[in-house]
Amino acid sequence: QVQLVESGGGLVQAGGSLRLSCAASGLPFSFYEMGWFRQAPGKERSLVARITNGGSTYYGDSVKGRFTISRDNAKNTVYLQMNSLKPEDTAVYYCAQRQPGTVRFSSWGQGTQVTVSS
Repeated sequence: QVQLVESGGGLVQAGGSLRLSCAASGLPFSFYEMGWFRQAPGKERSLVARITNGGSTYYGDSVKGRFTISRDNAKNTVYLQMNSLKPEDTAVYYCAQRQPGTVRFSSWGQGTQVTVSS
């Protein structure tokens, strides 16, 4: 059974930084593509960043140059380093995984709250 557990969220002032972690179990972690999504109140969940099993990365336009996704296959963990945070980054952040070559992310964590104060 796949389990994804996020951590590292919290309250930070605008301009600050946070690093989110997502520990995975129950799957051959290095095989899967991993992604970070976020959902703010009243808004749809959107992709923040993703990383392939080969280490290629993709970022949403609103976080390019500020956020960095990385993975440590030895630790079965994916990270999201968030710098220069803005109030509009406030949301619940989720990690997810999908098989290479598929469209849908099929397993999700429970989410971690990130709140950026102005």
